[in-house]
Amino acid sequence: MSPNKQFSAKPRVQNLVKPGSFFMPFESQSVLFYPDLYHKFLNKEQRVYYQAKDHNLLLKNLQVLVTTDLEECRRLWQEFSPQQGLFDTWEFRLAFYQGYHHQPYFLVFKTATENLALLPLWYEADKQKYFWFGSWWQEENKFFVKDDLLIPLLLAVCPRPVLLNAISDDVPAWVRRVIKFTADDPKYILDLVGLTDADDFLATFNKKRRYNFRRDRRIIISQRPQVIFDRLTDFKQLISLSKARFQQKGEETDWEDPRRVKTFAAVIRLGRQAQGFDIRMITVKIGAKVAAVDLIALCHGCYYPMKCGYNVKEFPGIGNYMNLLEINDAISLGAKKMDFLEIGYGWKDRWFTAVPLLKFARRRYHL
Repeated sequence: MSPNKQFSAKPRVQNLVKPGSFFMPFESQSVLFYPDLYHKFLNKEQRVYYQAKDHNLLLKNLQVLVTTDLEECRRLWQEFSPQQGLFDTWEFRLAFYQGYHHQPYFLVFKTATENLALLPLWYEADKQKYFWFGSWWQEENKFFVKDDLLIPLLLAVCPRPVLLNAISDDVPAWVRRVIKFTADDPKYILDLVGLTDADDFLATFNKKRRYNFRRDRRIIISQRPQVIFDRLTDFKQLISLSKARFQQKGEETDWEDPRRVKTFAAVIRLGRQAQGFDIRMITVKIGAKVAAVDLIALCHGCYYPMKCGYNVKEFPGIGNYMNLLEINDAISLGAKKMDFLEIGYGWKDRWFTAVPLLKFARRRYHL
């Protein structure tokens, strides 16, 4: 099938991931970006930009390839990922694949001799939409390109509908002028440099806020809590506590989906096997009852509180106690910062520094 004919039909969403369909070149077979894809997918403003900058040589040498083979996806990921944080590690993303088994869709720009750019996606059939490989749960997503010139081209030809959330805010200003990004929910960071313990953190707040934290800590300490590290079998207890807490609030939790349970079981297993990141668990018992369980990831000097389960009903103040306990734990392990992840949930913005994130979405093709 010629490139012209292959890309001529209007797509059916359910067929997008099938080899030979609208935007799925045959496995391991590339197609030329220029002229067909260039004219079909770049809008007038984008074409004017590349023509004005005289990037014809780049455009005419680009080839496009899509792969769904998991081992080839791993190889491409390892080639492009900067390996700077948790979400850059293949093993963390792989855990989500092992939980959900959504179809990988890795879009590659290349020449005859070199891979130049990678857009790592997967297709969620239940939502009929493309997301980052590893789902919307991933954060600080980066564009894997050897030259920023390729970012608008990747987004112009990426499959649709697509939602790319939690994109790192370091996208160049000129790219934002030719590609429309919108603000996503921020993530929240605590810089640990210069802190010797959690009380140094509390000292940065006014008297009332310090009092609330210290009051809750005193209440829990008065009950003689037992702190247990890395008893990974408490994962089931974490889920149980989390479910109970959300039920008390009349809300559903993502633990109701068995795929999410499988995912974080895989995070624990792969984290203990991988070199890129490690897993830590903190359990707090008060008397015979488990009051709290936290699941944490450690990666390149960053401490990531990921999931938690708290018995707030029986042990009021356990949340603030655990936050201070985690800060002390992170400092004792030599972490330089803590990443409390995306979405404020009505409390993170009061305690930590917000870091902006971007998102990109396309609902349909413009043919």
